[in-house]
Amino acid sequence: MLSNFCISTIFIYFWLLFCLGEIMSGIFGIVSNSNCISTLYYGTDYHSHLGTEYGGISIIDETGKPAKKIHNISNSQFKSKFYEGSDVVKSNMGIGVISDKDPQPLNFESRFGAFAICCAGLITNKQELVHELIKKGISFSEISHGEVNTTELIANLINQGESIIEGIEKMYEKIHGSISLLLLTPLGIYAARDKNGVTPLVIGEKDSEVAIASESCAFPNLGFKLKKFMEPGEILFISKKGIEAKKPGCSSNKICAFLWIYTGFPASSYEGINVETVRENCGKFLAKRDNVEVDVVGGVPDSGTAHAIGYAMESGKPYRRVLFKYTPGYGRSYTPPSQDVRDRIALMKLIANEGAVNGNRIVLCDDSIVRGTQLKNFTITKLKDAGVKETHIRPACPPLMFPCIYNLSTRSINELAARRAIRALEGKDMDDVSEYLDQNSEKYNKMIDWIAKDLGVTSLRYMLLDDMVQAIGLPKDKLCTYCWTGKGVQKSLSSF
Repeated sequence: MLSNFCISTIFIYFWLLFCLGEIMSGIFGIVSNSNCISTLYYGTDYHSHLGTEYGGISIIDETGKPAKKIHNISNSQFKSKFYEGSDVVKSNMGIGVISDKDPQPLNFESRFGAFAICCAGLITNKQELVHELIKKGISFSEISHGEVNTTELIANLINQGESIIEGIEKMYEKIHGSISLLLLTPLGIYAARDKNGVTPLVIGEKDSEVAIASESCAFPNLGFKLKKFMEPGEILFISKKGIEAKKPGCSSNKICAFLWIYTGFPASSYEGINVETVRENCGKFLAKRDNVEVDVVGGVPDSGTAHAIGYAMESGKPYRRVLFKYTPGYGRSYTPPSQDVRDRIALMKLIANEGAVNGNRIVLCDDSIVRGTQLKNFTITKLKDAGVKETHIRPACPPLMFPCIYNLSTRSINELAARRAIRALEGKDMDDVSEYLDQNSEKYNKMIDWIAKDLGVTSLRYMLLDDMVQAIGLPKDKLCTYCWTGKGVQKSLSSF
């Protein structure tokens, strides 16, 4: 007979699997005094590392109304879907999005007039809000994957206000989770960063153009200079007249620490802190606490590369590219929702470099161990087949203990490698895992040993939480570290 905990866990698994909003996405907007279509396409494309399923844009066309185009990009790149024929499309403002779940942007006729909207983030009380609006007589037409489109829900919540600004504020009062958004009107773009600051938005300027992006890496090649990082809860209106503050932000930032460790593009910065620099810092901290004798240091590309460079810089051991990523046609193996798809990508995209590993003892730096299946079934196997003598794994963050409820793609406790280890050691699922969170405890060490044995590696040593925070350079209370600690989010979901 199933225990109450097991029943609860099963329920949570399917609830998270089917009822949550966005998994990952990146958004981009542009307002210009001239045709900005090329900038919109390229700026959106610079967010392709944040999603694998849908790409979309919406512009203000010759009628003065939003016109959208959405493509499935699961088997192709954003640029291959949008660039052809771009020379015949003209507009001086638009928004774009790369999305991992819902098709967007979406266009609406509303009490405020015509607008288009796209968003990044996740809503954890989505079904509750959908049912509440349906009871008011509001219908939903955008159904994807058997559920209401998150972006349509956001739009309908905003439409409950007396103005767009009031609607955005009321939406933030209603939702649990994090949503940052761009809302395109014939007069300009509203940009709103989520009230917890988990998901970033950044403003760039160039002559008579203003751009808004999730990733600052979208700016340099397009000629934009970074103007500001939006604050949590801040709402701006960008038009041909410039940038107008509609609602000030707050200082209660809880930006996702995983942006620097894994999610973000190396050339991007959040809160003024460069991603690549943080990853090198992580590698240095890993090396400072290590005394293993190895011949070379390598990383799992792409995000593990900078961690490995930092480790090599600090340890003095030579950095070698022990794994190559065959980039064309293969996205991130972490983000796709299907395990089959993740496995197929993991099998095909990484190629072991026999010339660097054969007969050598290696430190292999990775951004994290989430499920551990790709590392165990593919990466480690490939290195062994290439003749590696010893493999010492060094993840650049602590063991992941809780599924993210803000923006990332782990859906249940059962998926996490650390939780599988605890279940094996205890013979059951545990509500209280506090002893396993303490790196000085016997249970923590047993958990690490179990994971190392399960992976089939010579040794395993994780980054310490305080070291990771120091590597980022922000105070701990300004970072969301929920997936490692289970703390820092709404109380009603803390048991996940």
